[in-house]
Amino acid sequence: MSLATESRVAQAAEEYRPLDADSLPAYLAGVDSCAGKLGGGADEWQVDEVGDGNLNLVFIVRGSVGSLVVKQALPYVRLVGESWPLPLKRAYFEHEALITEIDCVPELVPAVYHYDDTMALTVMEHLTPHIILRKGLIAGIRYPNLAEHVAEFMAQTLFKTSDLYLPASKKKARNAVFCDNIELCKITEDLVFTDPYRIAELNRWTTPQLDDMAAKFRGDAPLKLEAQILKEAFMGRAEALIHGDLHSGSIMVTETETKMIDPEFAFYGPRGFDVGAVIGNLLLAYFSQTGHATADDDRIDYGIWILEQIGLIWEGFRNKFLRLWETEGRGDIYLPELFDDPAGATTLAAYRDVYMKEMFHDSLGFAGMKMVRRILGLAHVEDLETIEDPDLRATCETKALLLGRELIVNRRKYDSVASVVSHAQKLQKGAEQ
Repeated sequence: MSLATESRVAQAAEEYRPLDADSLPAYLAGVDSCAGKLGGGADEWQVDEVGDGNLNLVFIVRGSVGSLVVKQALPYVRLVGESWPLPLKRAYFEHEALITEIDCVPELVPAVYHYDDTMALTVMEHLTPHIILRKGLIAGIRYPNLAEHVAEFMAQTLFKTSDLYLPASKKKARNAVFCDNIELCKITEDLVFTDPYRIAELNRWTTPQLDDMAAKFRGDAPLKLEAQILKEAFMGRAEALIHGDLHSGSIMVTETETKMIDPEFAFYGPRGFDVGAVIGNLLLAYFSQTGHATADDDRIDYGIWILEQIGLIWEGFRNKFLRLWETEGRGDIYLPELFDDPAGATTLAAYRDVYMKEMFHDSLGFAGMKMVRRILGLAHVEDLETIEDPDLRATCETKALLLGRELIVNRRKYDSVASVVSHAQKLQKGAEQ
């Protein structure tokens, strides 16, 4: 950390204070850009604390003219408490990531109205009537634009923050900024890549139903080796600015709009981590559908729809990414003038297919990692947690764990989403034990 950054962090620590529903109106009243969007006086504003995530305070503030969202970092992990301290500087990285994403694809990210470094606080657009995608998947709602929008977001951000697009000097400078997001990267390194495969104090799972499965995973040497290979890729491959936590709880949707939120885990890492996070969470939603079935809806058709979205997202991302590379590949690698003859163009086109296949395999591996951690690690997903019958929940989780292991260990044998979907459907039908 530079001396300037150390000074900024020290000053912020002295002046920081967590806000609440009583103190927030007075704070916002002093910010013209925010007060104007709300309208009326501070004493008229309605403030609701709505944060249901693992880390932060989140407020919706409503005035006579409009509404906005305020997100403030806490100096600890909210899910655990003050026993797990966490630096406030993560709000800075989230703001930097949001601004970068807005520059790449503004229609798929909430607008930012105000940022306060000292208070570790961001004021942004209130997305309404949007809901968290995860809740929509639990409710069985179909989103016709979801795949197109998620693919566009990933293609634009994962291309335009990479060496394929940026001059090397600019990409290195941006990487240097996000390299300091150490603590949130450490959370991912531990909770995703390490803790589910060892005895860890914060691990939990559906017990006793999954006790044997958890023990098998801890003793599975090939699985643990591949998990560490993927961890090395996560820690060492600064390919692009990744969102870092792009799951179905970080996507807000309506039938026509999609917005990506909460990029506080952002850093320069492997592109496949974001793609895999989306795929893995959709697969978790797929395996949870049995637990949400009713007498009137067995959820089979909806499960098929979820699997279709995975294919559409990957193919959409692949095509959009390749199109950007072909038309806007202005970075300092694969320079167009090196391949401007027919043989060169053919060679580069063939390599691009190899490049995307390797990214696909990365994505499958990271998808599997995400699936396992959400069942055997600390932070679980509502898709599965809301299945009240523990035996039924464990059955759904077992199928997800089996596919998660398969994608981690054997990811390189899959050449298409269709082959992954086929395996998932066999597991869902109980064809494999």
